[in-house]
Parts: sequence; C-alpha cells; structure tokens
Amino acid sequence: MSAPTSPSTAASHVALASALSVTVSAVLVATKAVVLMLSGSPAILASLTDSGLDLLASLITFFAVRYARTPPDKEHPFGHGKAEAFSALFQGALLFASGALIMQDCLHILLHPQPARASTWSIAVLVLSLVLTFVLVTVQTRALKNEQSVAVSADRMHYLTDFVTNIIGLIGVVVAAAGFPIFDPLAGFVMAAWFLWTAIGVFREASTHLMDEALPDDAVAHIREVVMTDPRILGLHELRTRLAGPWILIQMHVELDPRLSLADAHTIIIAAENRLIEVYPNADIIIHPDPKGLAEPHAGVFHGGDVHEAESGGASGPATAERQA
Repeated sequence: MSAPTSPSTAASHVALASALSVTVSAVLVATKAVVLMLSGSPAILASLTDSGLDLLASLITFFAVRYARTPPDKEHPFGHGKAEAFSALFQGALLFASGALIMQDCLHILLHPQPARASTWSIAVLVLSLVLTFVLVTVQTRALKNEQSVAVSADRMHYLTDFVTNIIGLIGVVVAAAGFPIFDPLAGFVMAAWFLWTAIGVFREASTHLMDEALPDDAVAHIREVVMTDPRILGLHELRTRLAGPWILIQMHVELDPRLSLADAHTIIIAAENRLIEVYPNADIIIHPDPKGLAEPHAGVFHGGDVHEAESGGASGPATAERQA
C-alpha cells in the first residue's frame, strides 16, 4: 500500500471524482435517451439502462464519500467510514439487477428480431460515452492513488465496465448497420454478462471492509518496520489492522524497558505514533505499552497474540516480534 497524501488534499480529489461521476452519468443518460427514441437499438438500451443506474449509484457515492469523512460522534465513535462499503454494495446490487434485466430483454429481441434505426446516432452516442468514461476513469484512478475509497473504487469499476461494454456495443451497432442485425442484441447480451461479473467484484471489495479485513501483508510488515525503528522499543505483538472506508485503524502492544518512567514510555509511544502518521496520515492508532518480560494476558474476547505472526509462523499462542540482541 502506497503512502497517501494528507487527508484534506486526498479528500478533495475523491470529492472531485464523485462530483464528476454524477455529471458524466447525467449527460450520458440524457443523450442516450434521445438516441434510443431515434434508433430503438438494444445495445443503446443496454447502455442507457446502465447509465441510468450509474447516475443513481453516482449520487449515492457522492453523498457516501462525504458522509464517510464526517468526524466521529457519540453514536459512531469509530467514524462513518463504512458508509462507503454500503454504497459499494448498493452499486453492486444495481449492476447485478441491470445485467439480469438486459439479458432478459436481449433474449426477447433475439427471439423476436426488430430492425435497428438511425445507426449513425447510435454510433455517435457510444463514441461520446467512450470519451467521457475515459476522462472520468482517469480522474478516479488519480484520486484513488491519493486515498483509499471503496465507494469511489466501486464507482470506478462500474465505469470501467461501461468503457468495455460501450466498445462491445459500438461493435454490435456497426456490424448490425452493415447488414447483420443479430449482432446488436448479441452485443447487449455480452454487455449484460459483463455487468454480472463486475457486480461480483464490487461485492468482494465491499465485503473486505464490512468484514474488517486486515491490511495487505506488505503494509503490515511496513508498520512493524516503522515502529521498531526506535531501539527503545524491544518488541511488538498483538498487531491488528483494519479498513473503515477511507480510514485505517491500527492497534498494537509494544514492549519497553520496565525501568522506564510512565512519562518516558509515553514519549516513546507518541513518537512511534507520529512515525506511523507520517506514512499513513489517514490512520487512527492505538499503542499499548507492556514492560518487557513482565507483560500479562489482557482481557478481551480477541486476545491471543499477533494474528499476522501466528498465521505466517504456523505456531499457536501469542506471537511476538522482538528486537534481536
């Protein structure tokens, strides 16, 4: 995981991406609705249906991104970050439903063929969709490089699907205009199948946040490295990480010289937290000090050692990363 920029700067990038998403989808819905009335193309119908759902999903993303970044409150002391995951789940559901409905419509047209009209308009609107979608995906990609956002990530995946399906739709319309009308509903059918596949990917990404999945192994290893930079920290255990929308939650126990005063131990911990904040400015960090060699088990249903260490080492019981003498 790459180091993000400051939360304020990154949030502005994500906000811009979500606002642009709403604008692009609104333009495409209006344009495709007009062309559909002129052409009656199944591929345009499939594309219009997806753009209409995109507009709804983009509006939800627009508000979810902003709500997720509101400060913690009494009812939500860990913040509102998971609002983005719920937004992504909703997008996945819309995508899956649209794919199923479009497949049904294309099957009906295959069984009862209808001539496509105004193919020039159909081609023009699909080209417009490709251009606008490419611009939007580029902006979203840059925003995600600055800050993690499962809602914008799901929205980006949605529009990447649009980009591919619009290419398929364009091929279908062109081939149909050349005298092979069956390729138009076939293109719509392929687009619908792609919607279903993309929806599964969106569900998977959202579930990692809702199920409190840990950061990748390389990020966890980097956290250890940053903390253990201070030679006064003699060991590290019970490291836990999880994602909550745009936020990273990190907690751990560190082992210190038992002869240190409380004030000195506090200074060491604050310094470790500051080092982590420099790398992960969107993190909330809790570090608990333990006296080296005198630490006792702590209460809690999830007590039992460092999950990352236990899984990688294959050993049972508490695992501790200690500084080599």
